[in-house]
Amino acid sequence: MSWKYILFDLDGTITDSHEGIINCIKYALGEMGYIIPSDEELGGYIGPPLYKGFQDIAGMEPEEALKAAAIYRSKYSVTGLFENKPYDGIEEVLKVLKEHGKVIMLATSKPEEYAIRILRHFNLSVYFDGITGGLPDGSRNDKDIIIEESITRLGLSSSDKSNIIMVGDRKYDIIGAKACGIASAGVYYGFAKKGELEAAGADYIINTVSEITDLLL
Repeated sequence: MSWKYILFDLDGTITDSHEGIINCIKYALGEMGYIIPSDEELGGYIGPPLYKGFQDIAGMEPEEALKAAAIYRSKYSVTGLFENKPYDGIEEVLKVLKEHGKVIMLATSKPEEYAIRILRHFNLSVYFDGITGGLPDGSRNDKDIIIEESITRLGLSSSDKSNIIMVGDRKYDIIGAKACGIASAGVYYGFAKKGELEAAGADYIINTVSEITDLLL
């Protein structure tokens, strides 16, 4: 199967953002007076919308979680944003996909303005036909909403969905793709725990960056 339209997640799929995210989560939890857990537990914050992570993992109430998210972003926007690096080989993958006529869209729950800055910083924006991200107020953060917005921005309709695939490293990417009726590929070089992507129902599994082109071409 070959898809024309490819949606990529950002954190854990295009870039390794572990350092910046974890540092800023620690900062936000400390400012909110919460005990800072192990780095392994903190890894659970990478993937879901930020305010949901503060609710589900730290146990915050919704209003408290939104406050914590704002504190996180106050640091992330200054220092955490670029404590980050593209995965080895990912630029070559994007280049080859474009050379083969693929339409590439970024679909991330990270605030859109941050996603744009990150791709520009690493000179990767040239490979993307569009960038869809979340909104700081939480009104566009769930992955299915992000995916549907991406499809709309590409000018596609329901009849085009068989020609679209979502590539991401967490169950949220897979669940969101299923909710939107498109195919999904889960990558294990990112932040997913073993078995997470299969359990979420990923249509395809990718273990290394180089395997992306093996599947998509």
